[in-house]
Amino acid sequence: MAAENPAVVQLGNQFVQTYYTTFDNNRASLAALYAPDAVLSFEGNSCRGPQDILEKLTSLSFQKVAHAITTTDVQSVSSSQGIIIHVVGQLQSDDNPVMGFSQTFHIVQRDQSLFIVNDIFRLALHHSA
Repeated sequence: MAAENPAVVQLGNQFVQTYYTTFDNNRASLAALYAPDAVLSFEGNSCRGPQDILEKLTSLSFQKVAHAITTTDVQSVSSSQGIIIHVVGQLQSDDNPVMGFSQTFHIVQRDQSLFIVNDIFRLALHHSA
């Protein structure tokens, strides 16, 4: 089995660094990373387009957040010439306990820039009966 192209993995890892640094320091700047037709599924609720996505992300109830990335998996997508990135990590918002999360991005290159076209986010919450 062939390994993923190292340049694709590096690009994916750079994207992850940029995304979470921006999220942690200035969520309002995230809109520039989303394509006009982007879709975000956040804890099962969907929104479409950079403006709706930004509204969702900036309306989250915490004031400060810090993400710590545990793993990042990157694969190229030949049909869209894009990249799928799956991230597993932990986050802490305000003074709340640390929580696990997973997030999957589908990013594509348009006009020499990378844009998110799909974004799926879930907290790693386990409920027992």
